[in-house]
Amino acid sequence: MIIRNKKMFGLGSFFATTFLGVLLLIFSPVFSGKNGLQFADDSFNRLSKGSSYFIPKVSKSVEKVAGKQLKQEIRFDKAVDAQTAEKLFAAAGAKTEVKETALSVEGDFSAILRSTVADSDAMFKNEGKVVSEKYGMDEKKAMKSWRTALGNIEKNMKKEKLIEEAKVVSEVNKKAVEPAYNFYKIEGEKVADHAGMLSGLLVFYVAYTMWWGYSIFYLFDGLGLSMKKAKVKKEA
Repeated sequence: MIIRNKKMFGLGSFFATTFLGVLLLIFSPVFSGKNGLQFADDSFNRLSKGSSYFIPKVSKSVEKVAGKQLKQEIRFDKAVDAQTAEKLFAAAGAKTEVKETALSVEGDFSAILRSTVADSDAMFKNEGKVVSEKYGMDEKKAMKSWRTALGNIEKNMKKEKLIEEAKVVSEVNKKAVEPAYNFYKIEGEKVADHAGMLSGLLVFYVAYTMWWGYSIFYLFDGLGLSMKKAKVKKEA
């Protein structure tokens, strides 16, 4: 390997060495026992949860189906899943019947969805014990069952051309059940309270990306490998 420009090559080597040093630090458990990626992931999860509380809005949407009756046959992959879902709907006051992998449900539509939203609210607030004691099962298992059941109901309603009702079910699932399940046991934080940290992480990400780019550029320049605009060949 022939070094044509020692100054540039040395600068590139310094940049590359310090880049790898910082990379090693990022993967070390120096952030309260976590590495940099885990710390950043946890931070963004807390901030995401802080801006994902849609329960009040979803509760208003549920009132759109007040006074309507829900009558559905929900099919599951396994019989045990149908039995699990039956407990949820029965607790919401619905009439239920399980036949192998199918669950027949009939009851007050809004009452069922209000029960779902109440469970989601408890889970979002990390009060999973409320849900587990209500159904006598693991709280995350219950929320997963709600998600599957509502997803199937939404599909059925779309086939039945019950578009408005399907939209309400979809909103409950996506803005109440799913955030509650995904952010369970995570403490939510407001973005405004951590604007400095977010700005710092963004600046670091951009600078760190450029850091590696310049190290490669200087190393290749030191070896005499560079990209230059080709000269336009003039015809005689």
